[in-house]
Amino acid sequence: MFYGIARFVLKPLFFLVFRPRVTGRENVPLTGPVILASNHLSFIDSIAIPLVAPRRVSYLAKSEYFTGRGFGGWLSRTLFTALGAQPVERQTQRAAQAALDTALGVLRRGNAFGLYPEGTRSRDGRLARGKTGVAWLALTADCPVVPVAVAGTDKAQPIGARWPRPHRISVTFGRPLTFPEQRGQAGRNAARRVVTDRIMLAIADLSGQEKAGWNAPREVA
Repeated sequence: MFYGIARFVLKPLFFLVFRPRVTGRENVPLTGPVILASNHLSFIDSIAIPLVAPRRVSYLAKSEYFTGRGFGGWLSRTLFTALGAQPVERQTQRAAQAALDTALGVLRRGNAFGLYPEGTRSRDGRLARGKTGVAWLALTADCPVVPVAVAGTDKAQPIGARWPRPHRISVTFGRPLTFPEQRGQAGRNAARRVVTDRIMLAIADLSGQEKAGWNAPREVA
């Protein structure tokens, strides 16, 4: 109920300020577990995608967003709770696996989960090679992955900016990807790499971003 009310309030305001162009909403399955894997340009990506997607999408969010004080803390806590964000401790031991386990729980309940395979926001607008956690999650949950591309969010709220500013953005949802040839191989590094690279190529096709570091060895997430 709180989610529905917050979305009813937030969505018109969001569309007024950012005038998003949204393409491919029909590509997002309306039921069942699905991963929305996106490039990452700005803090507001995790607000933009859930508000324009045709179904509820959960994201991980730093636990600090739920524990702040004052008006800013209340606003952050209310916003992320309304959007269905899942708090996660980033600096604890085994934090990466704990985050994946939280995401897996969302998917096993038949819900949609959004993540950024790059692992962090791009500081130069280029698309980094993805970490393989997204593949582990897709293969373990045995669910499709919808590639997503955001654009303009880095202009609406650049890295380091405290508040967003009006700027038109776009969100594009690609066709779902499935991985029957790698099914049951979540424990194999090679299979995870193949799946991750396929997802990242789909994101790159949608976003048109220059690739950065795709030929370099990358630590498996």
